[in-house]
Order: sequence, then structure tokens, then C-alpha cells
Amino acid sequence: MKIKDLPKIILLIWLALAISIAWSLYSLRWHAALTSAMTLIMTIVPFRYEDRFQIKLPRSFTIVIVLFIYATLFLGEVGDFYQRFWWWDVVLHGGSAVAFGVFGFLGIFMLFQGDRFAAPPLAIAILSFCFAVSIGAVWEIFEFAMDQTFGLNMQKSGLIDTMWDLIVDCGGAFLGATSGYLYLKARESGSGGPLAGWIEDFIKKNRGYFNKVRSKSKSK
Repeated sequence: MKIKDLPKIILLIWLALAISIAWSLYSLRWHAALTSAMTLIMTIVPFRYEDRFQIKLPRSFTIVIVLFIYATLFLGEVGDFYQRFWWWDVVLHGGSAVAFGVFGFLGIFMLFQGDRFAAPPLAIAILSFCFAVSIGAVWEIFEFAMDQTFGLNMQKSGLIDTMWDLIVDCGGAFLGATSGYLYLKARESGSGGPLAGWIEDFIKKNRGYFNKVRSKSKSK
């Protein structure tokens, strides 16, 4: 995706992060500078991933991904939103788990659309749930590693914080995987799930990876 095609909100976030890095270095706030730099790098990763694997991400996907990273690392750590707002961590973990449930569904659905595989909607949904929960568990390991290595406080209250995060992750993963399941069932019944628009938008932009969906739509 070219710079001129990027949503303005993403460009504004990149500008804010660049200013934060420069100001933090000038004022010798090394933790803020490091966190801002990490946030900037991680918000660029989705676009590198898109170019590397030739997968087209809908604008809504890229905006959500960048906003989540910005809210988690920059606002959460540098802006201290985790301390200011008790619900910040819950919302981010729940929202990210829903998103990862959908992303996991799309990735697994993509594989099972090939000629080599076939699986019922429930099996794909279960695998999507497991994928999203796994990402949540890896994130908790990342928080622990950052706390131990750089003396941060990403885990807040330690074990209690970690367990509540995992519980919220499971709930969000269930909602995301269920949305994928409902989308697959909708292809049979004509009804729709709460995130069917997101899923359909991704599939339309990546038709080459969804052979069976394409053939079905042509046959109608």
C-alpha cells in the first residue's frame, strides 16, 4: 500500500509517534523513546506483511490494527492509560481477542478453501478460537519478558492481571470464532453474523486465496 493511499488517521499516528520519539530523546526520557519507537515499528509491520505475502488488507483492518498497537503500547504505557482508566486493559484485550479470532478464522478458512483440505464450520471455528487464545498467551509472555528485562510494569498486579487478561482473551476469542462460524453457516442459510461484513470484505480483496468461495459466487 502506497503512502498516498493510507488512511489519514494512520499518518497522524505515525507523525505523533515520530514527534514523541524526538521529544523523548531530547528530554532524556529513554523509556518513552523506546516505547514510542517500538510502537512505530509495530504499526509498520502489517504493511510489510501485506507486501511480503501479497495479501490485501481492507482499510478497516489496517486502521483497527494500527489503532490497537497505538492504544496498547503508546497510550497504555507512555500515556499511562492503564493506570488512569481501569477498563482500558479489559477493552483492549477483549477487542484484540475478537480481532484475532476473526484473523485466525480467515487464515484457517483460507487453507481449507484449497483442494487439499475440507472441514466443517465448527472445526474451523474451534481452530480459530485456539489460535486467538494462543496469541493472547504469547502476549502475556511478552509482557512478562518486558517487565523482567526492562523493569516495566506491563503485568500490573502480576498473576491476577494475567489471569483476568486470559479470561477476557477467551471471551473475545469465542466471539471472533463464533462470528466466523456464523459467516460460514450464512452461506448455507442466507443469514449473517455480526462481523460478516469484515470477513466478506477481506475475501473480496483476496479472491485468489478463496477458490471455493469464488466458484460458488460465480455459480449463482
